[in-house]
Amino acid sequence: MRICVLNWRDLAHPSSGGAEVYTEQVLRRWVAQGHEVTLVAAAVDGAPVDEIVDGYRVVRRGSRFGVYGAARQWWERHGRGRFDLLIDTTNTVPFFAHEWVDDGTRVIGMFHQTCEEIWRYNAPPVASTLGRRFLEPRWIRRYAGAPVLAVSDSTRDALGRFGVDRVTVVPEGFEPHPVPVDVAKEETPTLVFCARMVPYKRPEDVAIAVGIAREQLPDLKVWMLGGGPQLEALRRSAPEGVHYLGRVSEEEKSQRMAAAHAHVATSIREGWGLVVSEAAAVGTPTVSYDTPGLRDSTRAAGGVLVPPDPLALARWIPAVLPEWMKNPPTPIPYGGAHSWDVVADELLRAADEHAEVPRSRGRHRGVLRAPA
Repeated sequence: MRICVLNWRDLAHPSSGGAEVYTEQVLRRWVAQGHEVTLVAAAVDGAPVDEIVDGYRVVRRGSRFGVYGAARQWWERHGRGRFDLLIDTTNTVPFFAHEWVDDGTRVIGMFHQTCEEIWRYNAPPVASTLGRRFLEPRWIRRYAGAPVLAVSDSTRDALGRFGVDRVTVVPEGFEPHPVPVDVAKEETPTLVFCARMVPYKRPEDVAIAVGIAREQLPDLKVWMLGGGPQLEALRRSAPEGVHYLGRVSEEEKSQRMAAAHAHVATSIREGWGLVVSEAAAVGTPTVSYDTPGLRDSTRAAGGVLVPPDPLALARWIPAVLPEWMKNPPTPIPYGGAHSWDVVADELLRAADEHAEVPRSRGRHRGVLRAPA
C-alpha cells in the first residue's frame, strides 16, 4: 500500500513529542512490511527538506503554522494520484485533508488529544478564549461525518462532544527499556514525576501535595524529572522534599522510576499518558489526576485516580504509599499499553477499513457534509 501521513512535526523537530514517537514507531514497521510510506511535516532548521528515515520518506515544508498550507501545496504538485491512503493527524490545528483531497485517495483523520483547557495554559488570555471557544470547536466540527481515529476513549469522547461521531479507537504503544531495569526501591517514601515543567502539566500541584503529605510522612520526597520553561522558577521556590532534577537521560529516568514507590501525574489533559505506562512497566504504580487521557492509562496500568486537586493528591499519597512500599506491585508488560508491533498492525487495519474517498468538500469555506 502507498501511504501518506500528515503530521505537523517529525522526530527531527526540537519540539517533537509523544505523537511524533507514535508516528515514527508505526511508520518504520509499515515500511518493514513492504508498504511505501511518506511523512509530510514542518521544516526543521538544518534538516534536509527531503530524506529517507528508517525506510520511509520525510518531506519537510513550511513553518509551525505554515506547514498546513505547505502540505496541501506539496500534495497538489507531487502527491496527487500517488497514494492509496492518507492519514491526516491533528495536533490542535488540523490539515483538513478530507476537504481538499479529490483524486480518489482514501482519507482518514487521526487525533491524539484535543486541546480545550490547555489553551488557558499555553496562550495569552484573548488568544486562549478565542482558541478554546471559537477556533478549536470550529476546526473539530469540520470533521463531523468524516472517519477519524483516536488513541483513547477520552479522546473519542471529547471529539463526540463536538459532533464527530465516526471515531475508531486505536491502541497506544510502548517500547520497554531494552535492558530490564534492576534497581532496589528507595528505603524512604519516594515519588517520581516525569513531564516538562510547563503550566498544563501542573508540576506545582505536586510540590503543594508533597508539602502537605509530609505532615504524615515526614521523610517523603519526590524526584521531579523534566526540563521546560518553568524549571528554574520552580527550583528556586522548591519546598523541602521536592527535588527538581531537570532533564535526565532515558537510563536515569527508568532507574528513578523503578526506584520510586509511586509515580504521580497531574496534567490537565493527555491523549493517553505514556509516562504512566513507562512507570508501570518497571513496577511503579501511578497516582494521577482523573483527567482525560490520564484516566485511560492509569486504569490500564492498575493505578489510582484522584480528583484534580492538590489537596486530594495530598490525601491519597499517605493512603496508598505505605502499602505499595510493603508490597511493591509487579511490573506490567507494556505498562497497560501495547507493543508497537500490535499498534502498527491495528492502526493500519483500522485506517484501511474505515478510510473513505471524500464525498463532498468545501474547498474554501471548509464545509463538509455527512455522507449520504
